[in-house]
Amino acid sequence: MAPLEFRFIYPEFLPDPDPLRRNYIREKLERIDMMNRREKVDIPEFYVGSILAVKYSDRHAQGKTNRFVGICILRENCGLRAEFTLRNVIDHQPIEMRINLYDPVVQNIQVVRLEKRLDEDLRYLRDALPKYSTFDPDMEVEILPEGSEVPVNPLQVVMKPKPWDFRWARSGMKGISKLQQSQIKKDRMWLEKFSRPWEKYDLMDEYRKVIPEEEQNEIWTDVYSKLHELEIKRRKMSRKRTFFIPKKSG
Repeated sequence: MAPLEFRFIYPEFLPDPDPLRRNYIREKLERIDMMNRREKVDIPEFYVGSILAVKYSDRHAQGKTNRFVGICILRENCGLRAEFTLRNVIDHQPIEMRINLYDPVVQNIQVVRLEKRLDEDLRYLRDALPKYSTFDPDMEVEILPEGSEVPVNPLQVVMKPKPWDFRWARSGMKGISKLQQSQIKKDRMWLEKFSRPWEKYDLMDEYRKVIPEEEQNEIWTDVYSKLHELEIKRRKMSRKRTFFIPKKSG
């Protein structure tokens, strides 16, 4: 029986819940390809809000490889189409990279800081002050003690003056400064006017958004043993990297 947290650690293994997009043979073949890819490249546990360093092939780079460090602002899609977006501000220039999780050009994915944020979508960082998206490309890896829970960063960002790319206040984002949320009266009035509190009782709507537990158990049974094996291997390798032989000082 796979642990419950697998659905959060490996969300791309769960197919699209839309019945019109389901194809059980394709999903089975994709899971085989995903496991084969994971044997070649270590794809660690990470979440929206984690800071990652991705090394990838780039024929235009001097050494034919490039490395990008940024905060994960979004994870989307499933199967071999699973993607994540990294954001960083370098030399006062905001840069984003949309990376296919199982793209053959990806050589290495390293978690620099493993943490979660208050929201599952951080695209509002595009309209926030640049300091919230600025990270040192050479920042050192922060290692969590084995077995500890993934910390949740309670940071609430301060937004730039409008206009924004989207009316974020209407989305009920928790990671935006409460002071700013209270100042946007029109958006709050809109939320109250067009809110649909009855939707939480719509069982069919919920059914169309999630994969039934029976199907989830079937999927995890199919891949659990291999994922567990790869996870043990990854932990052993991470422990080896934390120990080093100190050099003698002259």
